Amino acid sequence: MNTTPPLLITIDGPAGAGKTTVSKMLARELGYRYLDTGALYRGVAYEVRAAGIAADDDAGLERVCRSLKLEFQDNRLTSNGADISQLIRTPEITMLASAVSARPVVRQALLDLQRDIGRAKALVAEGRDMGTVVFPDADLKFFLDASVRQRARRRYEQYGAAGQQTLERIEQEIRQRDANDSSRDVAPLKPADDAVIIDSTAIDAEQVVAKMMAQVAAIIP
Repeated sequence: MNTTPPLLITIDGPAGAGKTTVSKMLARELGYRYLDTGALYRGVAYEVRAAGIAADDDAGLERVCRSLKLEFQDNRLTSNGADISQLIRTPEITMLASAVSARPVVRQALLDLQRDIGRAKALVAEGRDMGTVVFPDADLKFFLDASVRQRARRRYEQYGAAGQQTLERIEQEIRQRDANDSSRDVAPLKPADDAVIIDSTAIDAEQVVAKMMAQVAAIIP
């Protein structure tokens, strides 16, 4: 469907719901660019940890953000020219990213970058506040969810065994991250009022994308 008029599509949802897989598949199906906003926050978290700065040190966070140059090159994230794509996918960075993303100074620093990327449309933007805060006027908004147990299983298959984490430990971390993301004062995790909510607990990525493509087809003139 690469003849589709350029749309801006957002996909929000909690950790482990399958957003990354589905977003990449949908972008590929439409011939669109893909924006992994979670990777941007992980990139900040990675550099914050490297600098030895606490997640609640707003002055330190601002210094890090001012010096950062985060870019996507062929769907790989670079920080000041260095490829950090694999380094930001550890459980430690995952939890730190959740903490720093709650700080207004970090969110503001990344807001303009994300909006610049979305200005040309023809984009699938994945995150937690894409449809509510970053792109409130997006053409089509999705909120992808799944049960905590199913999300924990997916994360365990992704890195649990290699990271020597038990399924129970990953489930505990997901519950904690859900609580952090949903209760924060700034841009809490929630569906946009006009979002299409899809529960992926019992369906695979291909079925999710099929549902999304049906919604895309419904708004094409």
